[in-house]
Amino acid sequence: MSALTIVFTVLQVLAGLAVTVIVLMQSGKSAGLSGAIAGGADTFMSKGKAKSMDAKLAKSTKWFALAFVVLTLTLNII
Repeated sequence: MSALTIVFTVLQVLAGLAVTVIVLMQSGKSAGLSGAIAGGADTFMSKGKAKSMDAKLAKSTKWFALAFVVLTLTLNII
C-alpha cells in the first residue's frame, strides 16, 4: 500500500465522518405531528437564525459529500 493511497484513505474517512456529523447537526425540515398540534411558537428572529445556520450546514454537506465522492473515485482508480 503506497503512501498516496494511505493519505487518500485517511482523507476519505475524515470526509465521511464530517458528512455524518454535519447531517446529524441539521434540523428536520418538518415539525411532525407535535408541530401541527402545538402550532408555531418560534419568533421571527429565531427562525432567521436557524435558517442561516441550516443553510451553512446544507452548503457544507454538499462540499464534504462532493469531496467524499471524488476521493472514492480517486481511490478506485489508484
